[in-house]
Amino acid sequence: MHSNYLVQDIFIYPIKSLGGVRVTEAWVEDKGFQHDRRWMLVKQDGAFLSQRECPKMAQLQVLLAQDSLLVFEKKDRNNQIRIPFDKTTGKEIEVQVWDDSVIAVSVDEEFDRWFSGKLGMDVSLVKMPLSSERRVDPKYAKNGEVVSFADGMPYLIIGQSSLNDLNSKLEVSVPMDRFRPNIVFSGGKPFAEDKMNAVRIGDLEFSIIKPCARCVLTTIDQESAAKGKEPLKTLASYRTVGNKVLFGQNMVALSTGKIKVGDPVIEIS
Repeated sequence: MHSNYLVQDIFIYPIKSLGGVRVTEAWVEDKGFQHDRRWMLVKQDGAFLSQRECPKMAQLQVLLAQDSLLVFEKKDRNNQIRIPFDKTTGKEIEVQVWDDSVIAVSVDEEFDRWFSGKLGMDVSLVKMPLSSERRVDPKYAKNGEVVSFADGMPYLIIGQSSLNDLNSKLEVSVPMDRFRPNIVFSGGKPFAEDKMNAVRIGDLEFSIIKPCARCVLTTIDQESAAKGKEPLKTLASYRTVGNKVLFGQNMVALSTGKIKVGDPVIEIS
């Protein structure tokens, strides 16, 4: 079947709410891409921290090295830490992501101190162990899917045309990083993703579950951490349904394996 859509970008966000990584290929797992939002910063009460209350998080960039994460300030690459993928203290902590309680493990006090210093508040870095099963909201799950520390769904897909459409209405255009997608595809009309029920990307199938409701995080400049009113204000003027401003579609993976930039995105019914 011919596809007008191609995978343009793949993004992984290893530590929830910090800068994402653009990759050329990624392993699709049930919880989301391999390494995607498997780490998270939590406050002393175990509640997750995000840019909503700490915009400064935008200025911390994460890179994937062969066996570890590298984290540094976007404006000072020399001051960086290396977090081995398999590093944990083994100490279990109950953490909160919205309404979900999840068992996580602490990583290392050295990293807690580094992040606390950078963000000016007391935080701890935790990791999701393989044994943790955080369920996708049963209202939306297809087969009892699980999810990482992401807000609610393992995957988010957005068409580049949708962003182009939004930018045509803004005085100052915004980059795609405001919306934190996992997969961006090229081709087609704006908001083509809204009409998709299921897609095949490369050899793998995904089910499109529901539109993604957007929040103030989209108004934070990912380079400067400055907060404004756009693009949420303009988006709300033509993408509001009920009380929600919609942009992008949440998905679950129906199969696991690898996808890469350039793969066709084919609609399947």
